[in-house]
Amino acid sequence: MREETAPIDPWLLDKLVCPATRTPLRWDATRQALVSDAAGLAYPVRDGVPVLVVREATALS
Repeated sequence: MREETAPIDPWLLDKLVCPATRTPLRWDATRQALVSDAAGLAYPVRDGVPVLVVREATALS
């Protein structure tokens, strides 16, 4: 079952930004990732920890 809400504290989620564009990230429950619409990237969340490394991100299609 997929979580509809982010597995990250909402306070932290409000402060996270894309490392490539410095724009806000949003939680995408379908991808189970933090998405940067500006960069067209989805950053994985592993064991509740966001992996905000550009080379670890996947391109949005």
